[in-house]
Amino acid sequence: MIFVLVIRVVCLCLLLAAAETLHGIARTVFIVPRLGNRKARQLSLFSGTLLAFILCYFYVPGLGIHDQGTLLLLGLTLSLFMAGFDITIARLVMRSRWDAVWNDFHPAKGNWLIFGLLALLFIPWIVMRLKGPL
Repeated sequence: MIFVLVIRVVCLCLLLAAAETLHGIARTVFIVPRLGNRKARQLSLFSGTLLAFILCYFYVPGLGIHDQGTLLLLGLTLSLFMAGFDITIARLVMRSRWDAVWNDFHPAKGNWLIFGLLALLFIPWIVMRLKGPL
């Protein structure tokens, strides 16, 4: 039973990673030329969080998790996976320097990625609160 849950959580992580990758490509192609990189990244906090919420809204209830602590652990898992995924893509695919990678997480530099990761921490819990009593 635990093995099936782990596989489903990994699938959710991969689903979120794929969606956020496409989201980042769309931001770069369509929004950056109109608003600039900084504004586009800030706007993508909201659209990316909404995208993650929608995916979790349809996927998380099927996991059968109803305990608040476990839902927060799921959110932490998703947040850590996405942070690691972002760092990996930045370093290996985009060939970014470490200082540029860490700047993505630095709100004082106009990058709000950390806020999206914090939101992702609570999204599974919020989804289950909306779906019914915990």
